Amino acid sequence: MIRQLLAKGMKVFWLLPGFLLWAAYPPMGEMMDCLFALAPLLWLSRNGDTKTAVRRWFVNGFLFWFATLSWMPAIVKNGGPWPLVVLGWGALSAYCAAYFAAFGYLSSKVWSFVRGRRYWWRLAAIIVAEPLLWAGLEIIRSRLFGGFAWNQLGVVPAVGGFGAPAALGGVYLLSVVVVLINGTVASIAERILAPLLAARRRRTLHLKGGDVNIEEDETPSRLDPPRWTRSIETLLPFVLIWGLYSISVKYGTQPVADGMEGAKVLRVAMVQRNYPCVFMRDRSESPVEVYRNLLGNVSPLQPELVVLAESAFSEIGLFGSANAVLFADWIREQSGANGVLAGGVRIADGKEYNSAALFGDGTVEVYDKVHLVPFGEFIPFDKTITALQRLAPVGSCTPGELKTLDFGGMKLGVAICFEDTDSAQVRRLASMGAQALVFITNDSWFSHSSEAVQHAWQSVARSVETGLPVIRVGNSGVTGTIAPLGGFGGTSWLIGSNGKPLVDVRGTMFDRVAIPPTDESTGHTVLTPYVIAGDAPLFMAFLALVASMLYFEVRRRVPAANGGIAVHG
Repeated sequence: MIRQLLAKGMKVFWLLPGFLLWAAYPPMGEMMDCLFALAPLLWLSRNGDTKTAVRRWFVNGFLFWFATLSWMPAIVKNGGPWPLVVLGWGALSAYCAAYFAAFGYLSSKVWSFVRGRRYWWRLAAIIVAEPLLWAGLEIIRSRLFGGFAWNQLGVVPAVGGFGAPAALGGVYLLSVVVVLINGTVASIAERILAPLLAARRRRTLHLKGGDVNIEEDETPSRLDPPRWTRSIETLLPFVLIWGLYSISVKYGTQPVADGMEGAKVLRVAMVQRNYPCVFMRDRSESPVEVYRNLLGNVSPLQPELVVLAESAFSEIGLFGSANAVLFADWIREQSGANGVLAGGVRIADGKEYNSAALFGDGTVEVYDKVHLVPFGEFIPFDKTITALQRLAPVGSCTPGELKTLDFGGMKLGVAICFEDTDSAQVRRLASMGAQALVFITNDSWFSHSSEAVQHAWQSVARSVETGLPVIRVGNSGVTGTIAPLGGFGGTSWLIGSNGKPLVDVRGTMFDRVAIPPTDESTGHTVLTPYVIAGDAPLFMAFLALVASMLYFEVRRRVPAANGGIAVHG
C-alpha cells in the first residue's frame, strides 16, 4: 500500500518542474524558481533512458506553456471565436513543448555518449552541452516559422536585476546561465541520491533472487571522479558565471553607462487610452473628451513628445488622412508637446499596413510594422488565396521596411506589438543609430490577464541587449519606461513619475528619459557587443555541438573500415 502511494506520488513529482517554471513568470513572478525548476528533468536526462526523458520533458513543457498561455482565453471574453481560441491555445502549447522534448532527446543522447568516459567529458556535458542545447533551441523557436520569442529562461534574471550578460550575448546567454545553475543543482542532487539509488538497486536485485556482488557494484567507473574532485562540477559553474558577469559589466553595461556623459533629457508623456479590441469596438465614447482629460494631467509638465499606443488612431482615421493630421495637431496643442507618436493603419497602393506615425510641426514620418503576427494580422498565403484575407481579424496587412524615425535630430527605433520580443530586429534598430526604443502595443485582446505583464517583461531584455532606454505604451497593457544602467544588474525597469508602471488602468505617465549621445564619427551610440555580433556566436556554437553529436553517432553506427560490426543501442 505504501509503495503504491509512493509510486503515485512520484508521478505527481515529475510534474513539479513544469509548475515551478510557470511560477517564475507572471502572474506569480516567483523568479527564484527558475534557478532549480529544471533540475529534476536534467537529472533524468543524465540517469534515465531517452524515451522516458523525452516524454517527461514534453509533458512538463506542455504544462508550463499551457499554464503560461492561460491568458489566451481572454480573447473569448473580448469577442473572439472560442473554438479557434481553444484550438490555438492547445496547438501553440504543444508546439512550444516540442522544444522541451527536443532538448530532452538531445541532452539524453549527450549523456549516453558521456557515460563510461573520463570525468572531463562529464564536465563538458554540464558546462557546455546542456546550456548550449537549451539556448540553441530557444533561438530556433524565436525564429522558425516567423518565431514565437516569448518567455525565454533569460527573461527572468533580466527582470530580476541580473541581466548584464544580455549585453554580451542577448537574452539567450542569460538562458545559458539559468541552465548552468539548474545543472549544478542537479549535480548536487546526484551526489546526494547516488548512495540511496545504489542501495535500492542492490535491494531490488536481491529480492529478485539475483547474485549481488556489493564490492563490484560499488567500484567506481571512469565517469566517477575521485572524492576530492567531486566538488569541481559544483564550484566551476559558479566561477564561470561570476567571470561572465564581470566581463559583462566591464565590456557591456559599463561602457553604456560611460557613454551617457552628455546625454540629453527627453520629456515624454505616455498616454494609455484602453480602447477596446477589434471585436468590441465602442463608439459611445468621444475620443476627444477622453484625450482632453488624459492630456490635462501632463500638460503642466511640458512634455516634448507624447506617445500613444498601437491602434490609437484607429478610431480617428487612416494615417495620411486629414482627420489624422488634425487630431495629432490637436494633441500637440493640448499637451504643449513638439511631437506625437501613435499607432494606426495606413493604406497605400491598395496595401494595408499596421503603422506608427510621428507627427511634428507640419511633418509626418511613418514606420510600417515589419514582423507581422500570423493569424492575427495576416493569414499565411492570403496574398495568393485572397479568400483567406477575410479570416484575418484586423485585415490582411503587408510588412514594411525597418527604419528609424527622426525627432528633432534624435533617432527613435519603433517596435509595434509583438516586435518588441524580436531581439534580432530590435538590435538592428540599435545598429541603425537608434538612441531610444519606443515600443507601442495593443494588449486589449488579452485585457486584465497576465499577458500584459509577461509582454512587458520581454522589453526589459531588449533594453539590456541594446543599452538603450525604452519608452513603452500599452493599450490595456503596461505603460512605463526602462532605463539601462551600468551596474551589476543591467536595468531599472518600467518606472515613471510615481515609480510604478500603469497596468490595465487608463491614465498617463510622465518621465524624463536620458537619451545617449551619438558619436559623430560612427553616427550611433555606444554599441553593446550583442548589437555588434547578435546571436551568431551562440548559435554557431550550438550548431557545432549538434554536428559533433551527429558525427559521433554516425561513427558509432557505421561499421568500422576493417569489416567490424556496427553496434546499435
